[in-house]
This record gives sequence, C-alpha cells and structure tokens, in this order.
Amino acid sequence: MKKIYIIFTILVTLVATGCKKFLDINSDPATPQEVESKSLTPPLFAQMERGVQFDSRFLGPLIKNIIYRTASQTAEIHGWFGSDASGEIWRTVYYGLGNNLGLIMDDATKTKQYNYLGMAQAIRAWGWQTATDYHGEIILKQAFEPNRFIFEYDNQADVYAEVVRLANQSITNFKRTDDNNGTTAKMAVGDIVYNGNSDRWIKFNYGLLARNMNNLVNKKEIYKPEKVIEFVDLALASNADNFIIPNTVAIPGEGTFYGTTRANLGIYKQSRMIVGLLDGLFLTGTSGAVIDPRRPTMITASGDGVFRGVNPGSGDPNLAVGVNATLGIPNLWGAQDQVIPSTGGGKFIFKDLAGFPVMTYAEMQFIKAEAALRSGNATMAYQAYLNGISAHIDYVSSLGTAISTAQKTAYLTSAAVVQTSATLTLRDIMLQKYIALWGHGYVETWCDLRKFNYNVGDANGNNPYLGVFFFPTTFFPDNGGKPAQRYRPRFNSEYLWNLDALKKVGGDKVDYHTYPMWFSQP
Repeated sequence: MKKIYIIFTILVTLVATGCKKFLDINSDPATPQEVESKSLTPPLFAQMERGVQFDSRFLGPLIKNIIYRTASQTAEIHGWFGSDASGEIWRTVYYGLGNNLGLIMDDATKTKQYNYLGMAQAIRAWGWQTATDYHGEIILKQAFEPNRFIFEYDNQADVYAEVVRLANQSITNFKRTDDNNGTTAKMAVGDIVYNGNSDRWIKFNYGLLARNMNNLVNKKEIYKPEKVIEFVDLALASNADNFIIPNTVAIPGEGTFYGTTRANLGIYKQSRMIVGLLDGLFLTGTSGAVIDPRRPTMITASGDGVFRGVNPGSGDPNLAVGVNATLGIPNLWGAQDQVIPSTGGGKFIFKDLAGFPVMTYAEMQFIKAEAALRSGNATMAYQAYLNGISAHIDYVSSLGTAISTAQKTAYLTSAAVVQTSATLTLRDIMLQKYIALWGHGYVETWCDLRKFNYNVGDANGNNPYLGVFFFPTTFFPDNGGKPAQRYRPRFNSEYLWNLDALKKVGGDKVDYHTYPMWFSQP
C-alpha cells in the first residue's frame, strides 16, 4: 500500500508540474512547428526547376524545341491529357512553393528579415507569371485560404497585376536597411542561386517586370516599350547575373530531371526547327551556309555526321532501321535512340550536374531589342540584339567545348547575323531569342509564339516564324482545327475536386486548351 501511494504521489506531481513537457508534442525540438526561413528556402529552387522540366516533356514538343521519338505524340499535335501529365507547373505553384512561401513571408515579417521576405515575394511573382502564361486563368485570390472546398478562378489581367505588385514589393524589401533586416550572410545560408546578394534579386525582379510587360505587345493601351527598356536596363546586367539553379548531386529522385541518372530524356530528340536555326537554313535561306558555333554543344549529329531533327508529328523516320542506325537522330543526351549514357554522360543542360536557367541576360537583351525596335529606336535594338547573341554564345561555351574568340567573331560577322541596324527586323530578333531560350525557356518561347499567332503573324503584319515554325499535319481531334493556346489546369486537383469552379471559365469544354490567352489578344 505504501508503494502504491508513493507512485500515485509521483504521478500527481508530474501531472501538476510537467504536463506540458510530457503531453505537448508540438514543443518537441525534433519536430518544430515554427521553421526558420533559411530551412525552407533551398527546396524552393528545386521546385522551380522541377515544375518546368517535368512539363517540358509536353510543352517542348508543342513549341518544337524537342520532339518525341515516334509520330503524333499528343503534345506535338496540340492535344490535351486526361491525367496529371502537363500539370507539374500547377503542382509547383500551389503545392511545392505554395504555403512554404507563406511560411517564409510570415517568419521574415515577424523577425524583420526583409530580404527573405523579398525573396519569397519574387519567387511567388515568378510562380504566378509562369502559371498564368502556361494555364491562362488560374486561382489567385483564394489560392491559400484554409477550409475551402471550391477555389474560384481569376482572370489573367488580375494575375499580371499581382505579379507587378509582388515584384515591386520585393524590390522595396530588398532595399530596406531598417530594423533587423537580414544580412547577406544570413540569407546566403538558404539562397543557393544568388548567395544572399540583394542586388541580384532586385535585378531578377526587374527581369520579371520586363517579361510581364513584354508579353502585352498586342495591348496598345497597356504595352509601353519604354517601360520594357527601363526594366531591362535595371535587370540582369551580364551572364554573372543569370538565375541558374545548381544541381550538385546525381542521385535517383534527387538530381536534375534532365540528367542521365534520372533517365527521362531517352525518348526525346532535337527538332528540325533548332537544327535549321543552327545550320543557317532559317537565318540565311541555305542549309550549311553558316554553321553556328553553338551547334556541337547544343545538339548532336547522327552516326554519319549529318545533323538531323524531327518534324512535329512525324517521329524519327529511321527508327525502323534500329536504335544504332547511322541515320537515326540522337536523343537529347547525344546518344542513340533510348540509350542512356553512362554516369556523367549527356550534354549541354541535359546532364546530371548542369544548372537549369530560369532567367538569363541573353533573354533580357532580346526583350530589349524587341521593345526598342517597336519604339522606333533601331540603333538601340541592334546593340541589344548583338548583346543577346554574344552572351548566349559565351554561356554555351561554358557548357561544352569552348568557343574561341575567332569562332564567335566569325559568326557575329556572318550572314546569319544582321550587320546593320537599318536592316534589323523582329524576325531576326525572335529567331535568335528562340535559340537562346532553347532547352529551358519553354514558357517564355511559347509566349512569343502566341504573341505572333504562331506562324500566322500578328495584326500589324509581323510574322517572324513564317517558314520556320510548322504545325503538325493534323491537330488533335478535340481542337476543331485550332492550335493549342494553353495547358489545362492539373487534372487530379481541378477536374476531380474543383470542377464546378473550372466550368465557369470553360474548363470543361473539349476545346478549352485552344481558347486564346488574354495577354496575347488585342
């Protein structure tokens, strides 16, 4: 009886004095409920890369960057999928980044580390811009409201305005010096892209603003070329400012989606369009007239030494001969059809440890060239055009066999490059921009194509892709003879759980993916 009393007394004492320590699992230091911004930050960059790379398997063939090995893959004929295929950008924005950015914003605001707040706002702005340019109408205002079962869609105009608001707020926060604003050293712990450099994050934000305005060239009441030029001049100033997500490990499930370790690209090949741009055909009118020095690093010749590319909807015509066919078109790793190179193989950005570009100086210069030419300043446009080509050659040179100064000069003074500002056209700018964005800038390239109505041209008679971009012989049956203008929202979340809201924007219609985008329309 005495032992029982002693035990009871101990229990009463523990309950009275230490209940919280024993029963409140939320205070377990091994499972903290309030996570510091620096702990949440590194995975965000992997999510940005993952979303675009996953969906490039579908958008890449549509814009003729990369093509599936066999004929009439759904994306190549501008079709849609009744599955989560083509829904990874959606998943990235709402799940991968989603509330993680919200947690960083809350923590950074509470601790007055405004550079972390600015970083989260910049990434959120990038996510909204990418998602709306890919999907059209998206969920914005109600996106992260708790206890909702239906999430209403917002129009593109509102999303574009929110990108501008967030980017400007981010710039303001990166410029703050008051209170306990986080130091470069504090932010460098989590920032694997810019190492806490606020100036470069500010440049990235201005790059987002430049993209945002540059997409609106068909909206005369909104588009201001002088603002585009202003944004670009405040954006990335050289290749040193490129926003490139590093990949430092080659582990299945962890490394870059494009690498040989994860083995996702064996069935994709270079397109006829990129081959024709790099061998001079689409720039000079004659194949082989001017060989681009970037060609051997970016793409691969067949076994007989000839560079070939796959046409949309056609597949590799030499597959029947066998995977080691001399005439077969190599995959993006530079190997034969479906062959996975040994560890460390691959080429260009299609290898395990290659970084993935999200924004580059070359892209910014081509945006400036387009805006300057539209504003009537051909001299400024021409210099930006040359800057863009030069910067991309230098970037490619860093990823493969070095391109010599002599090779670079020979190309810049060749017939593939316009030699005077007086003869510069939008076609010259846009085709060089296509080369500079190949393999990574899928959404931005698609924005450009849709601005000009693909190879049809815009209302002002500008038609840079005529004779270069080719539609498939037959479109997907649901299209009604029209090209795709958007990818549908992620199937598993929207078509299974949020269909009532989706119906309000026409998402239940079989041809919804052919509905023109707000940004591309007059």
